[in-house]
Amino acid sequence: MPEKISLPAKLINGGIAGLVGVTCVFPIDLAKTRLQNQQGRSFYTGMFDCLVKTVRSEGFFGMYRGAAVNLTLVTPEKAIKLAANDFFRNKLTQDGKELTLVREMLAGCGAGTCQVIVTSPMEMLKIQLQDAGRLATQKVVSVDGATAVPHTSTTTSKRPSALQISRELLRTKGISGVYKGLGATLLRDVPFSVIYFPLFANINMLGQTSSHEKAPFYHSFFAGCLAGSVAAVAVTPLDVLKTRIQTLKKGLGEDVYNGIVDCARKIWINEGPSAFMKGAVCRALVIAPLFGIAQVVYFIGIGEYILGYSK
Repeated sequence: MPEKISLPAKLINGGIAGLVGVTCVFPIDLAKTRLQNQQGRSFYTGMFDCLVKTVRSEGFFGMYRGAAVNLTLVTPEKAIKLAANDFFRNKLTQDGKELTLVREMLAGCGAGTCQVIVTSPMEMLKIQLQDAGRLATQKVVSVDGATAVPHTSTTTSKRPSALQISRELLRTKGISGVYKGLGATLLRDVPFSVIYFPLFANINMLGQTSSHEKAPFYHSFFAGCLAGSVAAVAVTPLDVLKTRIQTLKKGLGEDVYNGIVDCARKIWINEGPSAFMKGAVCRALVIAPLFGIAQVVYFIGIGEYILGYSK
């Protein structure tokens, strides 16, 4: 029979892992968002240039703009992803046999689908806050209108909070406004999970001396980093589409998109195929330690320890 799992413990593990991971890698994630949103003439030449310019113009904590949204929602997001994968793997296991690759991919697909309930609004709000600094010295255009408005130093000090953005979207567009880009988020997260979870499980298995023993924590960390970076780079084109679609304000002259297909077509025509890999290195540097840390916390079993369960 499949091993019984403790869902509350898995949720605690995922939440702790998410909080630790986001705190460590958030500045790189901010650089990824700003690099992906650049169109035409680039203000940032790369990740380090972006971070240096961000610190110079916005201070050290400018690198953590939008982190509060992630720190608030990453606990349920990471918990749902990891716990859902565990749940589906458990349900797909038959008579104690090893999962086939197809079943591992199905479990990952289920996990990726479940997590977007939290991921989509979390990232939509985070992107607005992260990209505000890039637009601070430009004229910006609302995606819903053609009126250009200056975004000067006077307005930068009064940048809206995530709560204000949420309230405005709910007032004007309802729940669909908060879930803008849901389709693009699914398009990215489902393939990511389909790649990540089976790859991690098989790499991690190489560190096990027997089927009844866990791999050492350092091997789980390495497996999480490697699987995470591979999956992250593989779906970077889909992440670029999601970031562009979820951005509510554009710099003057930047393209506005009417969906996934329109976004992909305009990027291909106006910026070339290389634009689909913008932020790939940053994304790998974010996801690798994020999932490495997550898997170590998850496999150590902090949640089980807190709840008094045996791991």
